[in-house]
Amino acid sequence: MLKKKIEEALNAQINAEMWSAYLYLSMAAYCHAQGQPGMGKWFEVQFKEEQDHAKILFNYVISRNGKVDLRPIEAVPTEWNSILNVFEHSLRHEQSITESINKLFALTSAENDYATQSMLQWFIDEQVEEEENVQTIIDNLNMIKDNGYGIYMIDKELGQRTYKAASPLV
Repeated sequence: MLKKKIEEALNAQINAEMWSAYLYLSMAAYCHAQGQPGMGKWFEVQFKEEQDHAKILFNYVISRNGKVDLRPIEAVPTEWNSILNVFEHSLRHEQSITESINKLFALTSAENDYATQSMLQWFIDEQVEEEENVQTIIDNLNMIKDNGYGIYMIDKELGQRTYKAASPLV
């Protein structure tokens, strides 16, 4: 059985993951509107992954006889200054999710909830990968600056990304 503090924190994280999904769908729409369908597709995959993350937490709360409390999702940004800016915003967002997961892990430590810590380890590892992937895209965009052919090539490369369900998804 989950302690109330942990159940509440997990529900807050479910909401954060759903907000992330909504944010990434908004970023996908922005990229498509900018004529960058590959980048749009990349963010669509991010959208699906964030939904998976929420579902993993959802399933975990249920498996521990907890109560899932789905909350309204706040509005997300819909405009950015540039393609680079949308990816920079994505990196800042991933860093905030990393911080949120770390705080949740610290709470489970304080509450001696080792089962939840074990489940959260996957999220910790996932966040390292998420931040690294977005940073690489930012580095590439910074390297090519406004070179149209370079942006075209990055768009084509990002468009090759395919969705794969998150591994602990039940």
